Amino acid sequence: MAILPIIRFPHPCLKQVADPVDASSAATRQLAADLLETMHAAPGIGITACHAGISQRLVVIDLPDGDGPHVYANPEIVWQSDESVTREEGSVSMPGIHGPITRPARVRVRYTRPDGTQAEEEADGLMAVCLQHEIDQINGIFWIRRLSRLRRERAVKRFARLER
Repeated sequence: MAILPIIRFPHPCLKQVADPVDASSAATRQLAADLLETMHAAPGIGITACHAGISQRLVVIDLPDGDGPHVYANPEIVWQSDESVTREEGSVSMPGIHGPITRPARVRVRYTRPDGTQAEEEADGLMAVCLQHEIDQINGIFWIRRLSRLRRERAVKRFARLER
């Protein structure tokens, strides 16, 4: 396993729709392992291949009080609840910056497991937020696009100051 370099906002890869992956390939399994190590080192609770500058539809999530790491290849949201929740979000590609994002409270996600089998999973709470956040990322939607224009502009300015 290796810690991969994390790209920083506003890198163009963070705005691209990522390409599908072969979930069961050795290269994808290795990338998932590297992403997990990279995410823990960042630190973070979710990461995509895009955060490492690799335009592939691969998501890794490991919640602090969850049941271990989850790997999602080619995930897509197939259902979302009408009920919403607002939580603070941020990104390993924009460390030190957070903001309130409102999203559906529950989602159902279809994805491919590392063994190549198709699966569906329903999630709520922090896992639902993380799945939506990371699936947005592989769809080229960086999290600050979900902020109001004023909050987004402030976040970008704060990040520019932090990066100096």
